Amino acid sequence: MRDDDEASFEAFVAARSAALLRTAVLLTHDRGYAEDLLQAALIKVYRHWRRVSERGDPYAYVRKALVTTAAGWHRRRTVQEIVDLPAVEQADDRPRSDLGDRDELTQALATLPPRMRAVLVLRYWEDLSETGTAAVLGCSVNTVKTQTSRGLDRLRALVENPAYVNGGR
Repeated sequence: MRDDDEASFEAFVAARSAALLRTAVLLTHDRGYAEDLLQAALIKVYRHWRRVSERGDPYAYVRKALVTTAAGWHRRRTVQEIVDLPAVEQADDRPRSDLGDRDELTQALATLPPRMRAVLVLRYWEDLSETGTAAVLGCSVNTVKTQTSRGLDRLRALVENPAYVNGGR
């Protein structure tokens, strides 16, 4: 890789790794796995950085790599290389009640099947359209609509009855 490509990749990682890590945490519901997932996705992207960066939006490409890598990890877990990431995330200054609601919602989200969770994360966290979500996941728009509807119904039920979240189903 050329020096300017490497500098471009490092600048991208410094600028976008915090947002990508938050997405990975929502996909895995485990910060350690999320960090590993992000590292694996960045390694894949690093190998093809020139092509990825020339196409336009590398963030979308890395986000798709996160989702597909997470799906593969549900089938098997392997040892991954480690990429140094810059320090991320400052302390959250929102009121405690907001943090409790967020924790309850992320716990409920973690109980959903991986594909349903990915649809909801992409639609509502990444703010992708139904078409954009379908493109990332490689499925139809109708599948995204169905998964979104069912996922939101399940989240509502879980949040209304927290015993499901804490005790499992």
